[in-house]
Parts: sequence; C-alpha cells; structure tokens
Amino acid sequence: MKNNIEAFMDLVKQRNGNEPEFLQAVEEVAETVIPYIVEHDIYYGKNILLRMVEPERVISFRVCWVDDEGEIQVNRGYRIQMNSAIGPYKGGLRFHPTVNQSILKFLAFEQVFKNSLTTLPMGGGKGGSDFDPKGKSDNEIMRFCHAFMGELFRHIGANTDIPAGDIGVGAREIGFLFGMYKKLRNEFTGVLTGKGLSWGGSLIRPEATGYGTVYFAQNMLEVKGDSFEGKEVVISGSGNVAQYAAEKSLQLGAKVLTLSDSSGYIYDEEGIDADKLKFVMHLKNEKRGRISEYIDQYPKAKFVKGETPWRVKCDIALPCATQNELNEEDAKTLVDNGCICVSEGANMPSTMEAVHVFHDAKILFAPGKASNAGGVATSGLEMTQNSLRYKWTRSEVDNKLKEIMSDIHQSCIEYGTEEDGYIDYVKGANIAGFVKVADAMLAQGIV
Repeated sequence: MKNNIEAFMDLVKQRNGNEPEFLQAVEEVAETVIPYIVEHDIYYGKNILLRMVEPERVISFRVCWVDDEGEIQVNRGYRIQMNSAIGPYKGGLRFHPTVNQSILKFLAFEQVFKNSLTTLPMGGGKGGSDFDPKGKSDNEIMRFCHAFMGELFRHIGANTDIPAGDIGVGAREIGFLFGMYKKLRNEFTGVLTGKGLSWGGSLIRPEATGYGTVYFAQNMLEVKGDSFEGKEVVISGSGNVAQYAAEKSLQLGAKVLTLSDSSGYIYDEEGIDADKLKFVMHLKNEKRGRISEYIDQYPKAKFVKGETPWRVKCDIALPCATQNELNEEDAKTLVDNGCICVSEGANMPSTMEAVHVFHDAKILFAPGKASNAGGVATSGLEMTQNSLRYKWTRSEVDNKLKEIMSDIHQSCIEYGTEEDGYIDYVKGANIAGFVKVADAMLAQGIV
C-alpha cells in the first residue's frame, strides 16, 4: 500500500513540483483514500483520484487598477475550478499577498471534499489575488474589486461558479464585487454568497464557519460523554472565524484564553468574556486594528509578539488563522499540556506532522474539511434562499447548520471508526467526501 501511495504522489509531484501546499493537501488525502480505493473494485483502476487532483480549469488574469495617488497598480487574479461532478463550483475568494496558484489549488482541492461532506449539491473551486487590502482606502479597494470582477464575471454564474469570501474578502469586498457583476451582466442573481442582508444575504452566514467549528467539536466531545462546559479554550486568529468560534464557545460555557493575528497573540488569564469579545470585534472589524491593542484596554492581559498561542495550557484548541500555523512541536506541546480536542477552523492549519502527533496521542482531532464546512454549508443555504426569493429566520438557518455539522460528524464516524474504537476523523472525512464525488464522476463517464 505504501508503494501505491508513493507511486501516486510521484506522478502528482512531477506535474506540480513547485506547489508545496497543494502537494501537502493531496498527500493527506491519498494516505487514507488510496487504501479505500484498492479495497473497492468499483473505484480501483479508474484513476478517480488522479482525475480529482487535476483541476477542470485554471484561470489566471491581470488586474490593473489606479491607487489614490493616481499610480497604476498591477496584480494577479485567479480562479481554480476544481471539480463540478456534484454541482456548480463553489468556494471563496482570497485577497492576500501570499496568494499563488499552489495555495489556491490546495484550497480548491480541499473544497471539493468539504462541499461533498455538506450533503449539498456543490462542486469545489477557489480564487483570489495577491492584492493586499490592508492599508488601502475604501476607494482603492472598490477600484480593485471592480477591476477584478471585470475579468472574473466571464467565468462565473449562479449555475456555473458561485464565489464567496475568504481571507481579505469580507462584506465590503463582496459588495463591490457584486455591484460590478450586476452592472456587467445586467441581472440580479445569487452569483456571490456572503452578501449583505438587505440584498440577498443570509442570517448566520458571518457566524457560520466559527459556529460550525465549535458545533463539530461539541459533537466529538459528546461521543466521549463530555462538553464545552468549564473547558479552557485556546483560539488562534481574530478575524471572522475566530471571533464567532469564541462567541459560540462562551455560549456553551467555556473560557476563552487567547486570540491572535500575524503580529502575535494575546493571553487573558481571566478569560475573554462577551464584553471583551465585543471590543475585539470592534477593533478588528471597524477600526481594522491589531490584536496587541487589546492590552491597552485590558492591561491585565499579556501580548506575546511574533508567536502562536499553542504553548498556552488548554482543554480545547481551535486553530482559526491560516494554513500550517500549528506544527509538530506545537502539537506535542498541546498534548503534553493536556489538550483533549483540536477542531480546525482554518483550512489545513495543522501540518501533516502535527496531525500524526494528534493521532498517535488518540486525542479528538477534526480536519478543516469537516469542522470548518459550516461556512460553505451556510453559503449553500444562502444560494437556496436566493433561488426561492425567500429568507429564513436566524433560528431556522442555525438549526440547519447544526444539522449539517451533525451529519458531517456522522459520516466521519461511519468511515473513520477503527477496530479499537478510535475515530480517525481525517480518514472519515476524506473517504466520505471522496465517495460522493467519485460515484458522480463514474456515473457521468470520462469527461
């Protein structure tokens, strides 16, 4: 079996040798899915996984825009349309200086499995640009978004490809992007999700990824007869996902100790309560400040510059910042400090070595493709509401989100439970996501 996996990865590396993030995502899936393929004749010999790792379409384009000084700026735009076997492409847009083809392919590949797990009819895609919104004026961001959509609109549509937000693309950016799409196509349609409530958005969508990450962790704990009540929680990030993961953790009775951004992390021994979290939301969402400013308001807290929060003793860890933020040493520290549960709110925030540490220690570990699927699931619910020209209540959407996260958890148990009773959620998520897409691909023939 090891030879089969190595032979497969050798072929993928030949084609994608300069794309480390993408290769990491593929290898993590291959380790669990290839043994399953070999054991099931319906998939064996069909090169299903090889077809899955090859995008159906990779779109790259130039984005020219004018800054406030009148200078012409040039950025790269991308859209990776990975797999449409079970529905139109669905996945976010990321605006960040680190964006490149490797990162977007890894995100698009993960999105295929994530969307499959939601049980909703959505394929996988991802896109974005190396444009950095930080430090830009609203007018500069508007001009960039309009220029970006000036090319992207040719490749998306309500039944073709439905982008959403991701890092660097929030409600402001979605509004500018949607406005230009509407103008160019002369139609009002649900082609972007994460829209404002007054023009087609869904309640709970901003909260969904963070809430879903906690709901999934809650499901894992319940299998062990445990809960969030009284637990100490360490969270990385301070953006949308981290904020609402913290909010839901507090609602379930936990004590949140940390939040972070690229400059470092804050540690509040007394706990980041609802009022303190409200301050963070104002700081990050409206003032667009740095997490270090938290200690100006709450001087009893500590700010640790340039580090991640994984050395802080905790019961539950929720990595909600970015890919590969939690390494092998961090994982060992968490385990040694008594952490019993890790639920990924970001996409692939744990390195493969870190994941192996969690598995060896037999702690509860949820991969992002399962635990952070709440965001895209609620985007799917937004698409449904747009199609119906109808809006569900907050409680209706939240209940549907809980149900979807519970269904994903159950699928992971079905495919990931090992002989000794330990649930390998990585294996369960990968196989459950694979089976639905693979069955659709087989039914549709070699296309």
